[in-house]
Amino acid sequence: MCFSDSQLQFGSQIASSEDGLPAPENVNVPTCGELFAGCGGMAIGLEQAGFRHEWMIEFNPVACQTLRNHLYGSRYKQPPALMEADVRTVEWSRLSAVDIVVGGPPCQPFSRGGRADGESDPRDMWPEALRAVRELRPRGFLFENVKGLLRPAFAEYLARIVAGLKRGSETGPDGPDVYNVAVISVNAADYGVAQKRERVLIAGVRTDCGALTAFPRRTHSVERLVWEKWISGEYWNRHDVPRPDCGPTSRTEQAVLRVLERTGLEPKELPWLTCRDAFVGLGEPTAGTSISQHEFRAGARIYPGHEGSPIDEPAKALKAGSHGVPGGENMLVDCIGAPRYFTVREAARLQGMPDSFIPSGSWSQAMRQLGNAVPAQLAAVAGHWIRDCVDCN
Repeated sequence: MCFSDSQLQFGSQIASSEDGLPAPENVNVPTCGELFAGCGGMAIGLEQAGFRHEWMIEFNPVACQTLRNHLYGSRYKQPPALMEADVRTVEWSRLSAVDIVVGGPPCQPFSRGGRADGESDPRDMWPEALRAVRELRPRGFLFENVKGLLRPAFAEYLARIVAGLKRGSETGPDGPDVYNVAVISVNAADYGVAQKRERVLIAGVRTDCGALTAFPRRTHSVERLVWEKWISGEYWNRHDVPRPDCGPTSRTEQAVLRVLERTGLEPKELPWLTCRDAFVGLGEPTAGTSISQHEFRAGARIYPGHEGSPIDEPAKALKAGSHGVPGGENMLVDCIGAPRYFTVREAARLQGMPDSFIPSGSWSQAMRQLGNAVPAQLAAVAGHWIRDCVDCN
């Protein structure tokens, strides 16, 4: 497939620096290409880790418009080529070589909230991720998916995915490629994301281009959050709100507090971030707010199994839905138990997006994009790690 000038939308566009400073030259910067780019969470984190995107591929037109809006404000003089296309139609030989290939293949075939049809689901795009690695022969790759991919029902398929990634191309100039591959289960809250978002990362490094090291240890913990809330009181002092007399209400915090009180050992990590932490400076949403996409939206309801996210805990993992998502993942519950929907700006904060990031489309379309995104903080941690593993010289 040849890409038209309209599809290669950013290859020749010049963007100005957001801060008014000269944009950095594209020299000696490791490069990446991204499949299933969504609205750009992975891209924002990888840019923070020092990568430059050469190209991005995304099928959804609304997400593509979000990328256009954001990438025009890129710090780089040469924004990446953006292809609004189905990856199954892409001829990888027509794209520029990159150091790493990244992306988040659609998770619906493996999500606990979906049909869980795995490779039988027509939305399963792991074969396309394998094809990209095989044909592009990158030095490394980094893919993200839901933790449901690790379920026993998908064990045999996951083993085949990993085996395919390990083999890479059979026709490299020096013989068949071989990749070292790691499957890593992570909770984004452990790396500074204000969500309890459990995910799986599948990463690899070509054996002639580096070696995989252990994934970074967690930097944040529930133990430290419980310490600061219920032992030292630092959390409430930081937000200038009174400490609740009731003590912890979640079973997790109750169990952690019992251990901390018994041992007296102060955790050394940073605390998990909560919704209250993420929303500092936003205030309550109103109809006439001056903060972009921070408008109040009525209609949130609590009922059994649909309780929303307490304000003083990390949010439940955002879901790619708006109304009626299971568990109330896109709702906030304040300190008196009143529910409301997250605003788009709050959801973007929960995904680590800067306030300059403006999702396109309606409220439901914006929430769908954000629910599908990779948290930028987690992408940055993984990006720094894979960059250290891969020799990009």
